Amino acid sequence: MRRYRREPPQPAGRAARVALLLVNLGTPAAPTAAALRRYLAEFLADPRVVEIPRLLWLPLLHGIILRTRPRRSAAKYASIWMPEGSPLAVWSALQAERLAAALAARGHDLLVRHAMRYGEPSIARVLDALRAAGATRVLVLPLYPQYAGATTASTFDCIGRWAAGARFVPELRCVGDYHDDAGYIAALASSLQAHWHAQGRAERLVLSFHGMPERTRALGDPYQRQCHETARLLRERLGLAPAEMLLTFQSRFGQARWLEPYTEPTLRALAAQGVRSVDVICPGFAADCLETLEEIALEGRAAFLAAGGGALHYVPCLNADPAWIDALVGLAERHLQGWPTRA
Repeated sequence: MRRYRREPPQPAGRAARVALLLVNLGTPAAPTAAALRRYLAEFLADPRVVEIPRLLWLPLLHGIILRTRPRRSAAKYASIWMPEGSPLAVWSALQAERLAAALAARGHDLLVRHAMRYGEPSIARVLDALRAAGATRVLVLPLYPQYAGATTASTFDCIGRWAAGARFVPELRCVGDYHDDAGYIAALASSLQAHWHAQGRAERLVLSFHGMPERTRALGDPYQRQCHETARLLRERLGLAPAEMLLTFQSRFGQARWLEPYTEPTLRALAAQGVRSVDVICPGFAADCLETLEEIALEGRAAFLAAGGGALHYVPCLNADPAWIDALVGLAERHLQGWPTRA
């Protein structure tokens, strides 16, 4: 017999609330080996993230990877850590804060919070808090522009598990992706144009998306197609010729074939071809994190320069850019239609 969590009764007479929950991937609590071990144990144990039979993968994860990788990863996190904490955590919290203010300015009375799929604040803890605050309807907006099983679907899995143990489940709506959203594309274009105005424009623009194993595409994951659609829409918005923009995939893990072309080899090849300068932007990330600040802005730049390139300029993620907050407002209002959100 299933046992549901014990929950306090809903107070009589309290007005029902509508909530909006932003969800990002997650981050360790500190740039230390111990914190990385806890974070990676949760992240890499997710069968959506590593699609290897558990009997093969878990002994490898706990016997080798979690004994060696945390220390190396901690050093990388330390190189990009902000005084306020992890960049991903700082920007995600600020996005929720700015979005709440923007929605309130447009007359909406909403509870706006953020959560992490892995680490804290956890999805389950924030959903518990929203329900305790009177939320009877919750819009979940994963901050992954392109849908992937390893990110978006994993978030939905987590919400489903929370709901499966709840006695009272709020009405839920979940946003699947926003890869072709006009506001999102406009915010990306505005970010690049502001960078070009301040720094000048490089010879090539590289769009680096997070990589996924090639087999996920063959199994029906729309991620690669949506990345290419985002790139096409952005190129058209900027008025660039196809040869002026390249799409690549970063963050490979393991020996399997991943979506191609790979970012770092592409940067090296561009330098070898005589390209002196490149701009790199990561449209698949809503906030700066290890994969953008360390892997691209530090490691990617070093690889390009070592291969003979002259300058690599990293264009920051949208973070709390006002154009991005406006895009989030548009997304929220579209998906909240029909719910009583007006103050």
